Amino acid sequence: MLTQTTSRVLEPSDLDAALAVLDREPVANAFVASRVQVAGLDPWRLGGEMWGWYEDGMLTSMCYAGANLVPICATPRAVRAFADRARRAGRRCSSIVGPAEPTTQLWRLLEPHWGPAREVRARQPLMVTDRMPDDVAPDPYVRRIRKDEVDTIMPACVAMFTEEVGVSPMAGDGGLLYQARVAELVGSGRSFARLDDRGRVAFKAEIGAATSQACQIQGVWVAPEYRGQGLAVPGMAAVLRYALADVAPVVSLYVNDFNTAARRTYRRVGFQEVGAFTSVLF
Repeated sequence: MLTQTTSRVLEPSDLDAALAVLDREPVANAFVASRVQVAGLDPWRLGGEMWGWYEDGMLTSMCYAGANLVPICATPRAVRAFADRARRAGRRCSSIVGPAEPTTQLWRLLEPHWGPAREVRARQPLMVTDRMPDDVAPDPYVRRIRKDEVDTIMPACVAMFTEEVGVSPMAGDGGLLYQARVAELVGSGRSFARLDDRGRVAFKAEIGAATSQACQIQGVWVAPEYRGQGLAVPGMAAVLRYALADVAPVVSLYVNDFNTAARRTYRRVGFQEVGAFTSVLF
């Protein structure tokens, strides 16, 4: 019997209820929703546990606890319950990421036990669009990366990740998990790039999380020698065109608030800020 309020680890039989919670905020929840739709709630397939918070017998909030700790539609009382469970389990994640308010609250409760973080990015604007810009022509040279071009795109992916996160994705396990993720995106047709005349990546981006309702562009990167040459705006327009035509009717991304150049690029392509994420990096 469920008490009036309680939390527990969700089981595969809770899938429909979990999807209903995720559907309440399809853009903000795209990352977790995409995983759940493919893997269900089995921890081995999902890559982590899904914690649920119940009020009056109804599942109202969740928290994904895997490589990332991600609060989902989390109320203040749910956040406190999730923080208590995370504190007892000990830190197993490399980051806490999600909508700014519950993520900030979650970190405030965990910091005395898990801190200090390597970096806290308190406000990362969440940006959304559902249409192509009228005044930007997509770069005709941006295309899908083929399966036989994984070795071509990989150095650019590593450079982007290292520049963005501050550590190399090749550390720890030698990059096996990261290389598998890049290969997965290439294999699913969601990795895009413009190659220069020497076959090197000049611009790249991926469509990461994807559901039938929304998808998320990630890993946007311009090679240092090509920065300031106007590749980002038409490149983003090209990736946006693929996303809207082939993946989902709404396209989102989130960006560091201090990255004014990137925010300007995304606004130029038609993205509008609709909220904010917070990321705590360990």
